Amino acid sequence: MRKEEIKMTNKLFIGSLDYKTTDDQLKEHFSVIGTVLSAKVITDRYTGQGKGFGFVEMETPEMAKQAMNKLNGSQLNDRSISVKEAIQREGR
Repeated sequence: MRKEEIKMTNKLFIGSLDYKTTDDQLKEHFSVIGTVLSAKVITDRYTGQGKGFGFVEMETPEMAKQAMNKLNGSQLNDRSISVKEAIQREGR
């Protein structure tokens, strides 16, 4: 039986964000690695305050992997952020 090759996507989950982090700050932080297609901090729909996590889409899976390796544990707005591959939730 052949194992399927697991391919990395170019979408990343970013955790441990400061609640005041903006989309632009997130994009700027990841742009040191390469082209950022999108950067979105998830906010509370009622207060507009960040929920402490977001998503970044890099141009290529290789850039996403490099961002995970270099930016996981890096400082953004005085917080040590976590960077992981984003996993598609079932039913979405």
